Amino acid sequence: MKIPTTLKHKPVVVSENYESIDGRQAGNSDAKGLSLGLAQWNDRGRVDISAKVWRYTGEKWSRQSEELPLHRVIDLAILVCRAKQYFTDAYRYPKLYDETDPRIDRIGLQGDAMTVDICTENKMIDEDIKLFADVLARDDEMISERLHRLADMLGEMGYGRRHRD
Repeated sequence: MKIPTTLKHKPVVVSENYESIDGRQAGNSDAKGLSLGLAQWNDRGRVDISAKVWRYTGEKWSRQSEELPLHRVIDLAILVCRAKQYFTDAYRYPKLYDETDPRIDRIGLQGDAMTVDICTENKMIDEDIKLFADVLARDDEMISERLHRLADMLGEMGYGRRHRD
């Protein structure tokens, strides 16, 4: 299925077979494609690139299609990596997190830091964190395949391991 080119997001680079590789929904996904293109929120004289997940209901392109600036896509990847790393050792805590200090990390970005915490404001966190850990473990092979591929590509681009100060 071809991604529309007449809408506000203007695709430049596309993957029009995303439904066949969309994780657990592969082969039966409403996410039909991914694109990188000119963002729909562009104003005169200001152009941004965005990533978009294109959803199709079977009858029309869905309003639930998501468009994100590229830095947010990368920030989400950073968050996924840090969460996956955290849950490798979370078994050390009876509730899978330190109740006295739910902070996982602060990751330096742009002169400040992305704070990563367990969401203790969630009234169901003790149950939800177990479900989250179970799904993360269940999907480990699928997620790891993608992270290995990403690591390889980053290495090829010169973003391999750097010395940390």
